[in-house]
Amino acid sequence: MRLHLLHKKHKIKGKKKFIQMEFLATLTTLLLIFSLLLVCKYYYLKIHLHCYLIDYVCFKPASDRRITTQMSGEIIERNKTLGLSEYKFLLKVIVNSGIGEETYGPRNIIEGREDSPTFDDAMLEMDEFLNVSVGDLFAKTNISPSNVDVLVLNISMFSPAPSLTSRIVQRHKMREDVKTYNLSGMGCSASLIAVDLVRNIFKSGKKTLALVVTSESISPNWYSGNDKSMMLGNCLFRSGGCVMLLTNNPSMRARAKMSLKCLVRTHIGGNDDAYNCAIQKEDDMGRVGFHLSKGLPKAAVRAFAENLQHLAPKILPYRELALYMYRSIKQLIVKPKDATNSAMARINFKSRVDHFCLHTGGSAVIDAVGRALGLSKYDVEPARMTLHRWGNTSASSLWYVLGYMEAKRRLRKGDRVLMISFGAGFKCNSCLWEVNADLRDADVWEDCIKNYPPQTLVNPYLEKYGWVNEDTEETFNRAQRMETLRR
Repeated sequence: MRLHLLHKKHKIKGKKKFIQMEFLATLTTLLLIFSLLLVCKYYYLKIHLHCYLIDYVCFKPASDRRITTQMSGEIIERNKTLGLSEYKFLLKVIVNSGIGEETYGPRNIIEGREDSPTFDDAMLEMDEFLNVSVGDLFAKTNISPSNVDVLVLNISMFSPAPSLTSRIVQRHKMREDVKTYNLSGMGCSASLIAVDLVRNIFKSGKKTLALVVTSESISPNWYSGNDKSMMLGNCLFRSGGCVMLLTNNPSMRARAKMSLKCLVRTHIGGNDDAYNCAIQKEDDMGRVGFHLSKGLPKAAVRAFAENLQHLAPKILPYRELALYMYRSIKQLIVKPKDATNSAMARINFKSRVDHFCLHTGGSAVIDAVGRALGLSKYDVEPARMTLHRWGNTSASSLWYVLGYMEAKRRLRKGDRVLMISFGAGFKCNSCLWEVNADLRDADVWEDCIKNYPPQTLVNPYLEKYGWVNEDTEETFNRAQRMETLRR
């Protein structure tokens, strides 16, 4: 009886041990499966979070659309609403704009019909850009339009029906299931918004190919009034555009020019002053134009600072962030003598960024951003030369700046390029790219890159209209004589 009880006890003990071993084996298997799922999810997300820039093409309008100093003066003189004060104001603006005389405008303005633009004028301006650039990109990359899964277009000030995306689909016979997005009203920072949209689309599908088209419509948006806050756009904006191909397909990484590492968007439109500082509206006489208020610099600084606050932790090394925290605390304890010299301005972005693509909103914009980031003349040279050669081409400006860097063979494998743009709303958008291989494609800069940067940057407007900056009686008399002749 005793032996039987011992045997039964041993049997129960052995069964418990077996159950424990079985439980441990099951638990280990579940942990392995869970770990495997986590690894698979990590690599799945990693693949889908990739965003590669395969290539891009900037648009170069025909030479008969070039705006010279002589033509600029004639365009100003055609505006019969200008008085002596407004006339001198416009000449001062173009003298100080930093723009050369090889920029381009739409045909209706070249032909003197800016007061009465037609729908066909706007479509012609878009078609000249789309017909050349989209086709050139497909030919350059040897990729068929039928391979495009996503098409995103941003033209802020012109939105016909059917949309311009439909016009591209129809002309290039794209697939019936191509996803199209037509963005409008996004301002000069729209191309990075388009890239961000594509990046988010990439999260929901693998091996996706996206075509991004960015430009602006000048033809129907010329202001013919005499409100100074609405005349600035006429002096700065020029015709241009860019088309680019993006993908998240890892197999295409080897042929891609750059990889997107980070993108940050900041929108401070909740503030009334920021919202109204750059806005399309009517003047007192009912003429539609784009109003730029005196509060714009303040809004730009605020949007820029907030954008950098979100961008810095994503791209800078821990050492630089620690130094920034130290400077911020020190600034709270010991206030600097120069109130404009903020801690944010002293962040060394060059510790992780090799090149800076700055929006060519004007020479003052380039100077202000350059000072805030502590950039050298070499760093801001691409933006300055782009402004001089092409003017402010709105959302496509960044890509002309990038093209300058590539034409100068500045971009080497592993380099990091920071793009920064501003737009109505008010918005500041930025993104960081990493160069995948040494780049040396001159694109639209090919025929003129050897002339940049010149030993002395000639300002043809200063040579022709520089007298308006002289506060003398002769200046007044000369301006008055020109106004009399004009009338």
